[in-house]
Amino acid sequence: MRKIIHCDCDCFYASIEMRDNPELANLPLAVGGSPERRGVIATCNYEARKFGIHSAMASASARKRCPDLIIIRPDMDKYRAASARIHKIFQRYTDVIEPLSLDEAFLDVTDCERFDGSATRIAEQIRNEVKDEVGITISAGVAPNKFLAKIASDWRKPDGLFVIKPADVDDFVKQLPVKKLYGVGKVTAEKMRKLGIELCADLQQLEQDTLESQYGSFGKRLHDLCRGIDNREVQTDRTRKSVSVENTFPSDLKDLDACLNALPELALQLEARIKRLEKQYRIQKQFIKIKFEDFSQTTVEMLSTSLDFDNFSSLCKDGFARGDRPVRLLGLGVKVVPVEAEQEATQDIDQLALHLEQ
Repeated sequence: MRKIIHCDCDCFYASIEMRDNPELANLPLAVGGSPERRGVIATCNYEARKFGIHSAMASASARKRCPDLIIIRPDMDKYRAASARIHKIFQRYTDVIEPLSLDEAFLDVTDCERFDGSATRIAEQIRNEVKDEVGITISAGVAPNKFLAKIASDWRKPDGLFVIKPADVDDFVKQLPVKKLYGVGKVTAEKMRKLGIELCADLQQLEQDTLESQYGSFGKRLHDLCRGIDNREVQTDRTRKSVSVENTFPSDLKDLDACLNALPELALQLEARIKRLEKQYRIQKQFIKIKFEDFSQTTVEMLSTSLDFDNFSSLCKDGFARGDRPVRLLGLGVKVVPVEAEQEATQDIDQLALHLEQ
């Protein structure tokens, strides 16, 4: 039986800003782009959330909901430094850490002997140390697997700790709304509701074959999650699948020529990011993301083994033709595969060939 802790900082960027300027603590605060330049909210404090403001909301919309909203531009260097300090605290208890972002991680403390091996006491101590040493609050969930630990960390936010003991899993999961299941979005949850399925207890009444016939391969995952089953291990090495950059423009790009003229700067930014990873990953595809003025979007990709600018131009033309209207956001990216994994696969093939020759 694993002992998993999911740690999630409370409104991380905003918390760092309030830590550094306590006068902001009781004011509606967001971290994000400028409303005048069509920025987007990255995160906000709980005072701002009272107005319905949330991450990924347009800054202009957020300001309309709360005219007194203070919006601060992100300081990523400062946030990375705080994240590094938090991860050093994690490492006092386990080396089995799966970072999900700067402010969120899974910890497997199954083999940790501190506090007599109590995951609950370990989680509480981590929360105390983060508060004392970093100056912000962090919520934690403790459970026998990753799925439940992540749900638990959100149960008593902010600055909370929630524990799901193995003996309590069945009762807890039966009362869990299906919309809490990973992969069940608003559309799927509404379809389920119309079928009378609102809780995991309702979903448990359906056989796995029935779920697979309705939801394909995701049906097996639903069958397990609604029973609190999740056998995924905490992965200490997270494999990157893509590298990308994007930009939301202050004013819409009116036509295809304007979009093409915006590509070189984005390509330079992307090239800089790829250079930091080129020894670890190999390019497999190029893609472009286009978001039109009405917020509809499309992504076009093609096979490629290099960062070919002409390919981005071609992809842009194809993508723009799908909407043929002004563009508010452009993104360029590449799909990548680990070089090490490819080398291992090549070695396996070479060894097999040698074996066949012998």
